[in-house]
Amino acid sequence: MSTIELKHFIIEHLSQIDDKPFLNALKTIIETKISGDIYELSSYQEKRIDSARNDLKQSKTITHNDLQKEIDQWLSTK
Repeated sequence: MSTIELKHFIIEHLSQIDDKPFLNALKTIIETKISGDIYELSSYQEKRIDSARNDLKQSKTITHNDLQKEIDQWLSTK
């Protein structure tokens, strides 16, 4: 699909979307692209990223398959 076709597709279908969080996320993406500014993280986001990096350094991770098993187990108890 060409760029022009993509734009027309998005414009055509955008009016059918009523999901406010999705539309707000899309608005943020568009504003970021238009402004060209660097996205600034909140202090909470920075802390979460630092925490995740520390977890990686300390090998406090699990595989995707193990995570999927945990999710499946959790869902089966609901």
